[in-house]
Amino acid sequence: MDFDKQPQKQPDSRAPQSAPAMRASDADRDRVADILREALVEGRLDAEEHGERIDAVYRAKTLAELEPLVGDLPAAAQAASRAQAAHGAYDAAGADGAVERLVAVFSSNTRRGRWRIGARTTVFSLFGNVEIDLTEATFTQRLTTLDVTAVFGNIEVRVPENVSLRGNGTGVLGNFEVRALEADDPEAPVVVVNGYSVLGSVEARPKSGKRIADLLHDKLRKHLGH
Repeated sequence: MDFDKQPQKQPDSRAPQSAPAMRASDADRDRVADILREALVEGRLDAEEHGERIDAVYRAKTLAELEPLVGDLPAAAQAASRAQAAHGAYDAAGADGAVERLVAVFSSNTRRGRWRIGARTTVFSLFGNVEIDLTEATFTQRLTTLDVTAVFGNIEVRVPENVSLRGNGTGVLGNFEVRALEADDPEAPVVVVNGYSVLGSVEARPKSGKRIADLLHDKLRKHLGH
């Protein structure tokens, strides 16, 4: 028998193939960022390591890249539960909807002018500055929640004088200030600012002379047909 002419064994097409890496969504990144935030507040991470991990979170493309960043920290559900109890944070309606993210890492990020604000926005500043001006924004829902985190950075939020402004937060060797305001109109938009700052500053307050009364009146006139 001529062994040199024996047919070579073909690879089994049924053999398992390596599964492609699962792409991470914005919700996945936000979930990991929440765990890291709570770990910093609890002293599990120092500010430097927290900043490094957060930077990696927003650069991650797959779930496999996110998992090592929180592998040594409490589960997401436990962290979220502790955050709710510790800060008494207001819950936002429409939590299943899209979440906008504003990030400034050694940079600045500004949102102002006529734009539509969603039900929930997460804001992160690391050695950066974020300015959010809602005085000309369009509110398509009554409750708007901003989840803010400033680490060696600054976050400023400005709202019209005739909306309700509420919030809860913590300053760790930093400043966290929300100048609470209740609108006279019980149907006016409500803006809630929750979060914390570490060696940084978070300030939310009404902007003098800025109101959304004209916009509301325009909608009412259209509704009444005048």
